[in-house]
Amino acid sequence: MRAGLKIVSVDVFTLAIPLLHPISLEAKEHRLVAAEIRTNEGIVGVGYTLCFGGVAADTVRLYLETRIKPLLLGDDPRSIDELWEKMFRADQNVRRVGIAGYAVSVIDIALWDIIGKIAGQPLYKLWGGNNNKVRAYGSGGWPKYSLAEIIKEAERYAEMGCQFYKFKLGSKNFFENRRLVEEVDRALGGKMKLMVDVNQRFSVKENIEQAKLLEGFNLVWYEEPVLADDFRACAEVARNIKIPVATGENNYTRFEFRELIEQKAAKFLMPNVTRANGFSEVRRIADLAASWNLLITPHLVHELSIQLLGSISNGFAVEFVDWMPDDLFLEKPHCENGYFIIPDRPGHGLEFAAGALRNYKAE
Repeated sequence: MRAGLKIVSVDVFTLAIPLLHPISLEAKEHRLVAAEIRTNEGIVGVGYTLCFGGVAADTVRLYLETRIKPLLLGDDPRSIDELWEKMFRADQNVRRVGIAGYAVSVIDIALWDIIGKIAGQPLYKLWGGNNNKVRAYGSGGWPKYSLAEIIKEAERYAEMGCQFYKFKLGSKNFFENRRLVEEVDRALGGKMKLMVDVNQRFSVKENIEQAKLLEGFNLVWYEEPVLADDFRACAEVARNIKIPVATGENNYTRFEFRELIEQKAAKFLMPNVTRANGFSEVRRIADLAASWNLLITPHLVHELSIQLLGSISNGFAVEFVDWMPDDLFLEKPHCENGYFIIPDRPGHGLEFAAGALRNYKAE
């Protein structure tokens, strides 16, 4: 009986993790803004958000410390819907997108970790799932990579059993991008299906031109064609190209995803559980997508996203960017034969390794 369970502390900190070649060509480090929520019974929940390249980590931490943390102390961590609403509706002049969405995500993930530990169940089982095996696709190929580095990276994912590989198209020369896709496809010799990501770089007209040049490669998807805020432009691209569109990594709420869905802007939706207001909101997004027969393929943080995909019927695959050092988490999940096996540990199954805070903590 835990009638008096309550949150007694929220410890917020930042980890700075140096990146190795080849991803270091694009960014020197990633930063995790993390929180450990402790209850009066000694149960600790861990949550974090990935700030890619370290971007905005200091701002996320400041907002989390000053605006979100004070809302939680003394409350029952099991009242997760109530706490989520409290966080989401606080600061009426600050929408829960961008920095604020990252901050809410950290706490929501930690609260769900506590609930899973109380129940003695991994989250995917707590949410009604029974599939402990989740498909992964290899991802990388940033614009600063050479062709040889892209092919080497793709081959490494293929050796892990991944059947799909995603890389970036960074040039405004659309024929140069086509040659890149052709070279990668030829080098892989049919071992992997390809996706391309343009990271919001092009206009509607440019995307239509680029996609037309890529029609012969049987691409799985064409990702984030236009600015993430412009749902109508994304829908216009989707209507006018033959390659399925994927988007959503820079969208934060079910209301934004509802707009993408109603506009028929994508076939694959890509919420990030550490940006889009945590597991609570991303589960709502997944349910909404299911009602339209759309697939969920979460952005980054595969180690957390596997819990989501193990519990839903409309999951495609988690995005696997192989950047994480072995000494960051205890027993981090590993990709074998193209799949991750979801840990059977309670909660989301992740704990920072003993030396992680000592080795990576940023002041």
